[in-house]
Amino acid sequence: MATINGKDIRKLVVACDAGMGSSVMLASTLRKQLGKSGVTVEHTPVNSIPADADVVVCHNGLAARARSVAPDKPIVGFQVFLGDPAVTRVVKAIQQGTDLNV
Repeated sequence: MATINGKDIRKLVVACDAGMGSSVMLASTLRKQLGKSGVTVEHTPVNSIPADADVVVCHNGLAARARSVAPDKPIVGFQVFLGDPAVTRVVKAIQQGTDLNV
């Protein structure tokens, strides 16, 4: 299990695959929630996770692929696109500057 402190997160990537728009909605929601924290939120395909990502958020079904593409990045998997406790933990860690265990 890896740990990253929320204050060290400058770039959060929402990785997707299906192109259904759900992850775009999540990225938009995260931009609004994290707007005052100075964190950049990007939406990218799971196979194109940028090297400068500090943390990657993706659906649990994509987590293994995300880990293979970005093995050195903390990957946070979630089950539902809006209101998932795993995503809430990431937001709180960034806003409060606390540790995020992934």
